[in-house]
Amino acid sequence: MDNVDLNVLRQVVAWRREGHAVVLGTITRTWGSAPRPVGSVVAVRGDGQIAGSVSGGCIEDDLIARMREHALAAGGAEVVRYGVSGDEAARFGLPCGGTLELVLEPLSDASRIDELLAALSEGRRVRRELLLASGAVTLGAADGADVVLLDEQRLVTTHGPNWRLFIVGAGQMTQYLAQMAQALDYQVIVCDPRDEYMPDLPGVQRTRAMPDDAVVALQPDAHTAVIALTHDPKLDDLALMEALRSNAFYVGAIGSRANQAKRKQRLAEHFGLAEAELARLHGPVGIKNGARTPPEIAVSILAELTAVRYGWRIPEPVFEGRAAPAVAAGCVA
Repeated sequence: MDNVDLNVLRQVVAWRREGHAVVLGTITRTWGSAPRPVGSVVAVRGDGQIAGSVSGGCIEDDLIARMREHALAAGGAEVVRYGVSGDEAARFGLPCGGTLELVLEPLSDASRIDELLAALSEGRRVRRELLLASGAVTLGAADGADVVLLDEQRLVTTHGPNWRLFIVGAGQMTQYLAQMAQALDYQVIVCDPRDEYMPDLPGVQRTRAMPDDAVVALQPDAHTAVIALTHDPKLDDLALMEALRSNAFYVGAIGSRANQAKRKQRLAEHFGLAEAELARLHGPVGIKNGARTPPEIAVSILAELTAVRYGWRIPEPVFEGRAAPAVAAGCVA
């Protein structure tokens, strides 16, 4: 589930607290091109207001019309398909012959949406199972990749971040990086054994374990990034040693090019890392874009993470010697 769908659930909870009837739609299958992936959700309020999307708008219009006619999931959860025929595909903005399948679920207290949202707000991954006949829902911890499974009896969905970001150090930059990363669907874990550091970061998991132990316990996989931000070799090097030997898709460390060279030398001499392992280290961390402040540096880091996630390599930027003019305090351009 991405951050867009999390906002839909927040809206659903607010509507239900106001006493509105709500139907939740979940994409369970697509054929051909589709604007939203499987697992995406849309919510329709009793008066036709809508949150989220599953198409370019035509399917949403049909859901709104059916809701206002009290014909949307009126008898309980139902499975619907749009775009089966050529005419219907054209009507609903899908390619000819394409199909989009939805489970429409009228929400009640048994739907446990409040509990689901509370767990997601804590950065947890949740497995939700809906029994189609009764509307009963069970919630449990989710492991592994996202799953959307529909059969004749139940709908199983996975909610919560599918990517993990492990940060060593809980300084000021970490606060910006953690907040922005959550908006990009990362589960964020901050490790800092120092008593002086560990601010309150909503939705972020925190550990005071030694960084190497914490990385080993995390078992980084191909959906995990590890970034060292303390500037303290005693902490950063321990985490990097284990991360570079793991399956993490991204391993980075803050510091100048000179410091990176010294870091690689230490990792090779003291921890025995091979040249191929050291080559995986991104440093200075982030895309070189002139960033100076902690939030700017956080943006450059997440931009590089996004590129690596999608298989892109960003070439060395070229400085053109021009910058946007500064605006004096109190002045309006």
